[in-house]
Amino acid sequence: MNAITIKINCLLVLFLLLFMVPVVAQTTRATTGTQSQLKKFNASLAQIDIAFNFPEGFKEIKAPNTDSYQFDYAMVLPGADFEIWFRVNTQKENAKLLSDKNIKVSNPDSLFIKIAQDQITSFTSEKTYSKRMLPQDILNRYNADAGCIYLISINNTLVTKHYKYAFIVVLQKNRIGTVMAICFTNDKGPEFFENMNLASTCLKFKD
Repeated sequence: MNAITIKINCLLVLFLLLFMVPVVAQTTRATTGTQSQLKKFNASLAQIDIAFNFPEGFKEIKAPNTDSYQFDYAMVLPGADFEIWFRVNTQKENAKLLSDKNIKVSNPDSLFIKIAQDQITSFTSEKTYSKRMLPQDILNRYNADAGCIYLISINNTLVTKHYKYAFIVVLQKNRIGTVMAICFTNDKGPEFFENMNLASTCLKFKD
């Protein structure tokens, strides 16, 4: 077993442990400057039937929206060198996005993998990376049909605020859509995973 595989397996174990811990979430709230963004985000979530609770301790920030970085919502954990970007797509939107980029998908239920890999290309110049599929017990907690996680080193750019690493989680409800959460950090130590845990229950597909 090579070093990359060992690292990814350890991350998956940490992910499982963290997401087994319940976190108390507050009701969704917005500041004046982000009310419009939150309204659009909730509308996007409604299209794929996801519930969202704003996690305690976080602060809303403007989500990036460029040709390469099209996200619906973002939040930061003040003083923690940690933030999360969210992207929501219906299955129809995913299919169109991949078609426009001439990315072929043989199985519609595997769209979430292609969507994640396409997004990764905008974050890093690395050509190889590992992923892990989420096990059924974790999928059940989010009422998801499929999902995967990645940990990548990202390019040093202004848009990504010079963060060094991104932990990517993609969850899919078959024939409905996907939600992608990207956690950014400069340190992959225990604090990073503790910060992830604070937001681990903020999104869930409805029953």
